[in-house]
Amino acid sequence: MVEPFDAVDLIRTKRDGGALSTAQIGWLVDAYTRGYVADEQMSAMTMAIFLNGMLPAEIKDLTLAMVASGERLDFSGLSKRTTDKHSTGGVGDKITLPLAPLVASFGVAVPQLSGRGLGHTGGTLDKLESIPGWRARLSAQEFMSQLDEVGAVICAAGATLAPADSKLYALRDITGTVEAIPLIASSIMSKKIAEGTAALVLDVKHGSGAFLQDPARSRELAEVMVRLGNDAGVATRAVLTNMQVPLGFAIGNANEVRESVEVLDGGGPADVVELTVALAREMLDLAGMPNVDVEGALKNGKAMDVWRAMIRAQGGDPDAALPVAKEASVVTADRDGVLVKQEALPFGIAAWRLGAGRARKEDPVQHAAGIDLHAKPGDTVVKGQPLFTLSADEPARFARALEALDGAWAIGDPGDPIDDGGPLIAGRVG
Repeated sequence: MVEPFDAVDLIRTKRDGGALSTAQIGWLVDAYTRGYVADEQMSAMTMAIFLNGMLPAEIKDLTLAMVASGERLDFSGLSKRTTDKHSTGGVGDKITLPLAPLVASFGVAVPQLSGRGLGHTGGTLDKLESIPGWRARLSAQEFMSQLDEVGAVICAAGATLAPADSKLYALRDITGTVEAIPLIASSIMSKKIAEGTAALVLDVKHGSGAFLQDPARSRELAEVMVRLGNDAGVATRAVLTNMQVPLGFAIGNANEVRESVEVLDGGGPADVVELTVALAREMLDLAGMPNVDVEGALKNGKAMDVWRAMIRAQGGDPDAALPVAKEASVVTADRDGVLVKQEALPFGIAAWRLGAGRARKEDPVQHAAGIDLHAKPGDTVVKGQPLFTLSADEPARFARALEALDGAWAIGDPGDPIDDGGPLIAGRVG
């Protein structure tokens, strides 16, 4: 086979600030996926993209080329409309767990292909695997059957879905090019377009614990992704949300499942409920069901019924006891006052060091490890009051977790400014 392009020529073009054609991008993605373009060449290309950016047309071509690198799911045979959600990730972000069954309780199918955590952000599959018996891997037949009968599926994406993205993502992770908006947008949207859902709501975060901390950069990413989705025939909109402070009171795996069940039982932290309800409304609106009683489905048990059915369908026992860590360490307030700071990123790193996350994709997680917060910014506290509890199976992990939290929280006086990043929901795109 005679190759129509040369990787070095394409790298030079992008290095010098030029634009690549549809044909060039299509060839590059295909040649890299089949191994003709080497990792070091694609590393040079991703750095050139990181430094010089891409035109909207190039980002679209890159996304569609990655979609074309594998299979595309087809939900046309389902009796229900499909709608999905993707979050750019954060600390304590367990929203998928209550959200998928909540939306499905209205007769809409939610095909949620999720991932595992890496670094300070937790993975949805890791959280659910703390439930005894629950399994992330489903056959295509199991996936479609559960989607039709239960309405919600949260499972691992197959290797055949946008395989170019999986290969490119691993490369970006070791070459310092993860934060490039064209590469983030094409990575997320190639998977979601290949997934085949009819509608998609994006939860794009900013603040300390977010992928992109700057609100302006997060908005730019949201605008690019919404355009990519709509251009590809997926009705897409984005909600811009604040990740300056951890979401909810639980950071970890098993403890985040417990908190999610509280939400499905009509309780739970106000911020988790607020975001779950807001995203559910957007998803249902795109599915043609505006003005439904979303809060009512949390209070009357409809969403909980779907959760239990979803867990059982994947081999889990919704009534089983969740793992509890062997050791705990409580941090208390050193003075009376008001909690004015609780920075998300250090708390995510601390939970990771306790064993709740992984440094490499093959590392196991400790499902019982994590952090439970007892106060949030703005709360009045008294000296000696518990602020948060660290949990781990190995007490030797506490010291490094506490190092990460040095300076991450602060108690001030009444009237001092609260460093909470502002409103939880900062805006929307689309």
